[in-house]
Amino acid sequence: MRVIAGTARGTKLTAPAGAQVTRPTIDRVKEGMFSALQFMLPGAQVLDLFAGSGQLGIEALSRGAARCVFVDADRAACAAVRANLKAAKLERQAEVCETPAEAYLARCAKRFDLVLMDPPYRADTVAQLLAAVEAVVADGGTVMAETEYGALLPERCGALTLKKRYKYGAVALARYEKEPAQPPFAKGEENHDD
Repeated sequence: MRVIAGTARGTKLTAPAGAQVTRPTIDRVKEGMFSALQFMLPGAQVLDLFAGSGQLGIEALSRGAARCVFVDADRAACAAVRANLKAAKLERQAEVCETPAEAYLARCAKRFDLVLMDPPYRADTVAQLLAAVEAVVADGGTVMAETEYGALLPERCGALTLKKRYKYGAVALARYEKEPAQPPFAKGEENHDD
């Protein structure tokens, strides 16, 4: 497992032992994900939920994201994230939170341009958490969720709309975008209802 591109390109990343703790995203999926996100990364505020080893958030930082918050409930996973951030020399742009995703989202007051989600498969976690995630996504922001192929996901959730699905063998990515809030009237317009 390594960083594919950017300032930390080639940095080897470690994952905590045990398949129950983390399931690293394969390079082909990661390449596809970040190819789709490349133009929105510079200066972005990123949230990496179910961070595992932190490889997705670290890839975002390496490619120009300004800051990333890594969230994982597992202590060993959070230790791996910290070690990987240090190896990639990106720890100053990061915050690691050892807490369940649900608890973090419930108290989060920040807004993120990009939310990366890679929860355990076959648990409907993405569908269950989407409403809470929607609340922390900035207007015009994106959610990229990794699931098993065939996972049932809603087309809409609040202001989030499912824009595209990508398939990589048994793995799928779902891209949601949050519609910008529309002001009641554009500048210079008036309400002419009589």
